[in-house]
Amino acid sequence: MSQAQNATTAAEKTADIDAGQTVADGTRATIALDTPIVRGEQRIDEIVLRKPSAGELRGVNLADVLQMQTDALIKLIPRLSQPSLTEHEARQMDPADLVQCGSDIAGFLLSKRARGETA
Repeated sequence: MSQAQNATTAAEKTADIDAGQTVADGTRATIALDTPIVRGEQRIDEIVLRKPSAGELRGVNLADVLQMQTDALIKLIPRLSQPSLTEHEARQMDPADLVQCGSDIAGFLLSKRARGETA
């Protein structure tokens, strides 16, 4: 990919984030939060979720994750988020933000073939 194409892709990703959308590359997803999380004087406007390893899925029913069950997501978000959110912060998330996180986490569990990507 040329430098011009890289710059265009970076600009498109930034525009997507500004529009409140998710930008994902298969191993990470940047989510612009509809409702920022306030931690003391810090305001968290976006989080990055990373693809979980098998060990990070320990104790979580994968079917619950794929069905975006709230308890499963609240358990996983602190394990996968940057900045690292607490379980309490995950419980206090705006429902729209929780659904977006769940959608991205569920997407991480799909194979490239299921996502329509080539290997």
